[in-house]
Amino acid sequence: MKLSVKASFGIAAATMLVLAGCTATSDPATDDDVILRVAIAEPDRLVPANHFSSYEVLTAIFTSLTGLDEDGQLEYLQAESVESDDAVTWTITLRDGWTFHNGDPVTAQSYVDAWNYAAYAPNAQVNGGQLKNVVGYSELSPVDGSEPTATELSGLSVVDDLTFTVELQSPDRQYPFQLTQGQTGLYPLPAEALEDLDAYNSHPIGNGPFMLADDWTPSQEIETVVYEDYAGEEPTIGGVTFVPYLDTTIAYTDALAGEVDIVAISGDQVTRAEEDFGDNFYALDAPGVDLLGFPSDDPRFSDKRVRQAISMAIDREAINDAIYGGRQIPATSLTSPSMPGDPAGVCGEYCEFNPEAAQELLAEAGGFEGPMELLFIGGWGQEDLFAAYANQIRQNLGIEDVVATPAPDFAAFTERVANGDVSGPFRARWGALYPSQQDTLHSLYTAEGDGNFGTGGYSNPEVDALLAEADAAETLEESYEGYRAVQERILEDFPVVPTFGNRYLYVTSERVTDLYSISGSPLLSRVEVSA
Repeated sequence: MKLSVKASFGIAAATMLVLAGCTATSDPATDDDVILRVAIAEPDRLVPANHFSSYEVLTAIFTSLTGLDEDGQLEYLQAESVESDDAVTWTITLRDGWTFHNGDPVTAQSYVDAWNYAAYAPNAQVNGGQLKNVVGYSELSPVDGSEPTATELSGLSVVDDLTFTVELQSPDRQYPFQLTQGQTGLYPLPAEALEDLDAYNSHPIGNGPFMLADDWTPSQEIETVVYEDYAGEEPTIGGVTFVPYLDTTIAYTDALAGEVDIVAISGDQVTRAEEDFGDNFYALDAPGVDLLGFPSDDPRFSDKRVRQAISMAIDREAINDAIYGGRQIPATSLTSPSMPGDPAGVCGEYCEFNPEAAQELLAEAGGFEGPMELLFIGGWGQEDLFAAYANQIRQNLGIEDVVATPAPDFAAFTERVANGDVSGPFRARWGALYPSQQDTLHSLYTAEGDGNFGTGGYSNPEVDALLAEADAAETLEESYEGYRAVQERILEDFPVVPTFGNRYLYVTSERVTDLYSISGSPLLSRVEVSA
């Protein structure tokens, strides 16, 4: 199975996007004396196409081609326009006057060179798959692992300094949404980056509102300051200092003491956070969804009625109240309720709590023999949640030996799942990289999806065909109808148990007067902080 990781501090995939706008406004000017302190997990790398868990830093020092406005609508940032007549060949025109932090102009070649490098398999860039629909990708990154037959994507072409074209392998009218900040593999790079990426990793040079003040030293604070020649919307603060933590509890305590300004917290901290922080506790609608995946090679789970029975045995409302203080959203579909066009209720009766019907389904499937282990990640605030799952499955299905088992850390968890060392449902989730159902459905339910391991390797050619139709839909409304059909077909197989749509949870120090956010994530360049 293909493994990929999208995680950040406190709640997995809570990307703190910095989608700065493109023109000056009447908003408050930058206060150079105000430095925002943000808690993060330790970054793994700071090369945009080659990291797992460094979103907060990278989205502060880079600006993407497109982004979202306050209403969740597409807007252009580094791009002046992204246009196509047929949804296959797209012309991207850049805004003039943008520069990298070293003063070099950001050009069409900056994007094409970075994308070619990311897509070339021998370079081992973990986010290179974000280019897989570009013509020529299979020549640079053969699916069978053979030697590449090309070093450049034939679907990319530089027209002039500010214009390049992208030819896709199949029509995709969602493409402009894929160019937003979450897709870090699509960021531009200055020429010097590709000359020595190891050196660049220590001091990445971006095109965003903030720039590194000094070289990055692992396990140390990362200081950024405003890039004075930034061509986008002027930030409200003078910089961001990223503070790495190993434990959300320590970060939480530091926020109470005013030593850090923004902390993403886990669901089991909600009740205490509401009491401790009052108006400085935030629950933001977000494009993530929690699931239970199943081991594909365990015959005890091969009958979908077993999986459906487990789903119906879980009282999502009760768990939401007891564990999350009512702050999460019981799942009724395969995508986040905040996702445009989410087909709420498409899961039907199988996402509704009904222990009697669950017992009947399990009996029809022949019952369940042996122990059932629910695997999750230790130290991520999931202990109470998975204990509740285990208790409800045990009590409501009459399966005596059901236990919740933490893996020591994320690496150990993914290794067990990848090796098939799992004897029951396991924790899965996806936080969309861009605001379209397309991302969640492709990532989780297609063989090449970055999150496909979380669904036990599920794929279906009928689902693939329906996805292609939805991607090529002429209008957004037609695409929503198409993605609903995709979800209905996936749910006929019921490969996973949808549990919760996400709200991303944050606490802030009293210095933060406005936690400006879009799509569940703070926009650090627009957060307002008192001196």
